[in-house]
Amino acid sequence: MRILHHSLRFGDSLNLIRLSPDSLHLLHARGRGIQVDAPAGWVSLWWPLHGRIGLTATGSEWTLPARHMQLWRDGALRCRALGPQAWLALAGPAALWDGSALAHEKDLPLLLPWRGSAGREVVGLFARLARGDHAGSNRPAGDPATLFPALWSALADRQHELQARLPRCNGRTLARRQQTLLRLLRVRHAIECNPDVRLDLECLAKAANYSPCHLIRIFRGVFDQTPSEYAARLREQQAWEMVSGTGLPICEITEMLGFESQSAFCRAFKNTFGQTTSEVRRSMQHDGQAVAA
Repeated sequence: MRILHHSLRFGDSLNLIRLSPDSLHLLHARGRGIQVDAPAGWVSLWWPLHGRIGLTATGSEWTLPARHMQLWRDGALRCRALGPQAWLALAGPAALWDGSALAHEKDLPLLLPWRGSAGREVVGLFARLARGDHAGSNRPAGDPATLFPALWSALADRQHELQARLPRCNGRTLARRQQTLLRLLRVRHAIECNPDVRLDLECLAKAANYSPCHLIRIFRGVFDQTPSEYAARLREQQAWEMVSGTGLPICEITEMLGFESQSAFCRAFKNTFGQTTSEVRRSMQHDGQAVAA
């Protein structure tokens, strides 16, 4: 396994399609105005060390904060760092990720698109892999032939919940079921990126190459809820976090979450959580004072 290292600094731009398809590529980026394009058919892992990076793919835009990772394999992806961020990325053709990580194993799970908090094991392995042949590192690096399979396995371990959904997917073969799950994850990702936008089932179904009725049926069969129910749950979670964890005015929260009016938001909040927004904030304030005392 060969891993080539690339340093990116202020204003650099890189299209990964121009790099060798026979190697994995580890990017060390620091500074403003950096842009990287990963082509379709590649798998990439992104890790902001400081600040946030902006990602764009499949018609969606989202930000990835520090201490989180994004594993991507669903079409072309663009990364933009407009601020003074520092980040790492590991990218290469899907065949290298899927075929050479654990060549002696059979029926390996497919690494699926995933975003979440970077666990200690994944962080440690990624950091050691990034030190190899990097001019800015004065610490010993490990062997990529050992480190990459270990990183691959650690990422797969974080996807047990997703992999458990595979038997519920349509398809006679594993490859067919994996393709179904990738389509549904594309829908779920689009909902997560736009929690404040009213659900457009037609657009989501088109993105997954399903009819709206079929999307509802298969999404519920795999995730135990319809796309609308999933979007509603995300909006409820975001509403609770904004009311209980921020000092934003309720009118601003109403607008950010796409409610028609403040009264409609407050009514929905009370129906969902059994408390008004004022009661929740008074309770949080009281709890904070008690802890301080």
